[in-house]
Order: sequence, then C-alpha cells, then structure tokens
Amino acid sequence: MQLSQTEEELMQYLWKLEKAYMKDLLDEYPEPKPAPTTVATLLKRMTEKGFVDYKQMGRSRQYYPLVRKSDYFSKHVNGLIKKFFNDSAPQFASFFTRETDLTKEQLEELQDIVEQEIKRRNK
Repeated sequence: MQLSQTEEELMQYLWKLEKAYMKDLLDEYPEPKPAPTTVATLLKRMTEKGFVDYKQMGRSRQYYPLVRKSDYFSKHVNGLIKKFFNDSAPQFASFFTRETDLTKEQLEELQDIVEQEIKRRNK
C-alpha cells in the first residue's frame, strides 16, 4: 500500500511530531493551510490504509504513525531500484553518484558510510 503525495506530506509532519492532534498537524502546514476537513479526510484514508491510528481523547483524536519513516523510505528505495535499475544496487549507486550534484566531500562521506557498513558486516 502506498501513500499519495498529499498523504505523504501529512505523514512527514506526523513522523516529525510522533503524536499529534488535528490542530498540531494544521500548524505544521505552510500558508495557505489546507482546510481541516481536507486533513481529516487524509487522516481517515491513512488510517484505513494502516499507516496511522489514533487514541480518542475526549472529543479529540490524538494521531500517531503505525509505520516508521525509515521502513517506508526503505521500501520506496528498494522499489525504485527494482523498477528503474533492474534490481541492481550497483547500477543505482552508479547513477546516483554520477547524475546528482554531490560534492567531492559528500562522495567521500558516502564512501566512509559504505566502508563502515562493510566492516560491520564482516564482524
């Protein structure tokens, strides 16, 4: 199951806040803010999809994510690699490092991350 672009934007706010009432979520949006009914509809759809749940607190609902941001992002990246790079992480890495505007320092930082992960897996 996937989130729409507007649902994903709302989910970003919920991941940031961890728990939030409707007012908290509306406060996160830049101007012009969406109508509360729009956000309520998005939250309802996201709840039905299993991404969000809530606790009833009197007349208000406190929403919280059921899916971790890292899990959601990981699934998307893996899908991207499968769909556009023939399920080849090296092809993805080659494209990413050549076709983006990374500085030499950023590339060196990526290299350090990869080397640390190799060392961790060799233990």
